[in-house]
Parts: sequence; C-alpha cells; structure tokens
Amino acid sequence: MELVSTEPATGAEIWRGTAGDVEQTIARGREAMRDWARTPLGQRVELLRRFANAVRKHAEPFAELIARETGKPLWEARTEVQAVIGKVDISVTAYAERTGQKKLDSALQGTAALRHKPHGLMVVLGPYNFPAHLPNGHIVPALIAGNAVIFKPSEKVPAVGEFLTRCFHEAGIAEGVVQCIHGGPDAGKALVEHADVDGVLFTGSARAGIAINRKLASNPGKIVALEMGGNNPIVVTDTPKLADTAATIIQSAFTTAGQRCTAARRLIVVDSMFDQVVAEVKTLTERLIVDEPFADPQPFMGCVIDNQTADLLSESFVALMSRGGKPIVHMKRKDESLPFLSPSILDATDISERPDIELFGPLLQVIRVADLDAAIAEANNTRYGLSASLIGGSPSDFEQFWSEIRAGIVNWNRPTNGASSAAPFGGIGLSGNHRPAAFYAADYCAYPVASTEMEQPRATIGVGLKS
Repeated sequence: MELVSTEPATGAEIWRGTAGDVEQTIARGREAMRDWARTPLGQRVELLRRFANAVRKHAEPFAELIARETGKPLWEARTEVQAVIGKVDISVTAYAERTGQKKLDSALQGTAALRHKPHGLMVVLGPYNFPAHLPNGHIVPALIAGNAVIFKPSEKVPAVGEFLTRCFHEAGIAEGVVQCIHGGPDAGKALVEHADVDGVLFTGSARAGIAINRKLASNPGKIVALEMGGNNPIVVTDTPKLADTAATIIQSAFTTAGQRCTAARRLIVVDSMFDQVVAEVKTLTERLIVDEPFADPQPFMGCVIDNQTADLLSESFVALMSRGGKPIVHMKRKDESLPFLSPSILDATDISERPDIELFGPLLQVIRVADLDAAIAEANNTRYGLSASLIGGSPSDFEQFWSEIRAGIVNWNRPTNGASSAAPFGGIGLSGNHRPAAFYAADYCAYPVASTEMEQPRATIGVGLKS
C-alpha cells in the first residue's frame, strides 16, 4: 500500500512511502525490549538527553517540515520543536517523582520494597495537529521507564513521524527500541488488537478512542491511555478588561486554526457582558491574518489539515445556521482547492438542541446566559470534559467555577489551551480515561511492584500442627 503526504497549504507532495508490516515490526520490538529494560536507568536517561540534542541540532529543518506538513505557521512549528526538546527533562523529573523506589522495614528483620517495571512493548498512535510534540509526550516517558515503542503517526503527517523517529536513532537508541510504522486505520487496529502489544497510548478523536477502548475492554491486562478531544467552554463574567478578554478568547479558539484538543469551542457570556465582549472579539477576529506557513507578515493561523476537513467545517457552519444560529463572523474559504478557512463566530443561543460534538477547526459558538450559575450549567452541558476557563469574576467566583466544572484542566483568566507539560494533562467523560499525560505520563508507562524480602528464608509455624 502506497502512502502520499501533501502540503495542505499548497497541495504539493512532501512525502511518499509504503505501509509497514505490523507482524515484523512487533517481532522486532519484542526482541529489543528486554535489553532496553535491562539497560540502567541512568544510561537510558543519557540517551534521551542525546535525543534532545539531536532535535536541537535539527531544530530549524524540523520546524519547517512540521509547518509544511500541517499547514501551521512557522513560528508555531518552532514552539512545537522546543516542546519536543523540553519533554526530556520534564519526563526525567516526573519519572523520579512518580515512580520512585522505597524500602521499609518488614517483619523478622526483613525489608519491604516498592519498585516499578515497564509494561514491555507499547504502541503510540499519534495525531496530526501536533505530529511531533504529542506522540513524543508518550514516547519519551515510555522509553525512560524501559519500554520499547512502536510509533504509528497519523497517515496525514508521516514525514514528521519519520523525522522524529530518526532523531531517536541518531541519539544511539537502537532501531528496534523505537520504530516508526506507517499505515492507515487498518494498521492502527492491527497494532491495538495484537496479543504481543502490552500497551496502547493514543491521542486523537473521541470516536477512535472509544473504538480502542471497546476493542480492549475484555483485556484488562493491556494498559490503555486515551487522550481525546473536547467541546471546551470558555466562560466570561464581569470584567473591565475587554481587550485582554478578547485576546484570551481568540488564543483559545483560533490558535492552530482551532485544531487543538483544548481549543475553546463554546464562548459562554453572562448577559451583562455579552454585547461588549462579542463586539470586541468580532473586531479582533476580523484582524487575524490567515496565510501559508512561511508568509510575511507572519500569519496568526494557517489552514486546516486537508480539504475534507475544510468541507466538513464549512458544512457544519451552515448546518448550525439552519438550526437557528446567527452568524457573527462568517466562515469564508478563498480557494476551494485549498483548506484555508477564515475564523468564524456564530451565536448559538437560540439553537434549542446544540450538538455536543467537537468541531475541530476555527469555529466558535457563542451562548448568552443570565449569570454565572447558568454559565457553569451550560459549560457542563457536554459529554466531554477536557479543558475549561473562566474569564473575569472574583476569587470566590473562580472557587465556585473550579468546584463545579467538570474538566481535567480548569483555568482562570488564562486560555483553555497551552497547558503546562510540568502538570498532568487529561480529561474526563469523552475526553479521556483517567490516564492523564504530560507530567503524569510516568504513571501509565510503568507499574508498581511490591516486594517483601529477606536474604535467607526464616519462618516457623506456631499453631495448628500435630504434636
């Protein structure tokens, strides 16, 4: 099966290759995993630091490749490369903190111990929106813990996946320890279902994540970590900072052309602030530059990943209008042959049954509510639960918001996106399965083993024996 990747901003071919052999890849990974698990932790860490240096050495061509294959602006692709580099030190710290060793006194002058073991062979299924940073956030912690990794990048970004994998090999990590396999959904399904795979680490849509969870429901011994999307709310209550509020909303909704799992999909505004906030956001939205990755002046955002996605988003905007939505900023597409969409805003207040779906692109729905209590109720009106932000209000308002909102990331006067890698990252409901990534990735990359130990056996039976 031949695979071809094209630049979404131009339509030019960027990569061509063939789908990998799942059975051969798994066999190679299982052969390599024992030696890697026995490699001392200090040596594994040193090799990953060399990986960070390899990425640092190739930072600019790496960023250019990310920009070309995803369509995101070069400035943003550069921040993604820096996140790849920074992940190593964060993961080393996290592994030491989350999976440390302990020794305690036990009975009969023995000891009790706590250590952690790697699971074995882990499959990492990567997304297209952050094709280096997000899979790397699974791969690096898995390798530190002693697992071997098979990485299947999204079929929409194979070139970036291949580049990332080569950096691990350049650092001296054996090719069998980190493998990149290309393929479509069938390859992903084969990897997930394979009996010789010990864990599946997934970032992507809720639909795909649910399918993985369903497929593995009868196999509780296989670790599964699901990072899925969100129908994320950003709530605005009383605040005098209109310009700052608008900028925070724009950053939340339209960075990466809205293709972030933490992007704000719903702007919920209390009635007293609605007209002012919407007017300010509308004005700023209409000033945003949308262009190809290397344009001058630099664009705020680029295109979405492909024409199919652009078509779906355009159709969704029209569908919301047909249900009673009122356009505030229309979604426009200047060239039907390319997936560039203008950021769009739609008043969804009068839509009686708003669809609880993740529209993965630059489409923001606005909802007017009476007060903060109603805003929180509306924010929680979703099956998802990844990220939520409150803009404005008092410390007691945020305390109420934090206590009542259903989300794994809860911010105050900050965007819904841009989460820190030094904190856990994950959600509830359709957003995840309580296996947060980022700093807590160490938790699903190794499992705790309790031991009681003595150098020589020492035991007596003091009751219940015949004389």
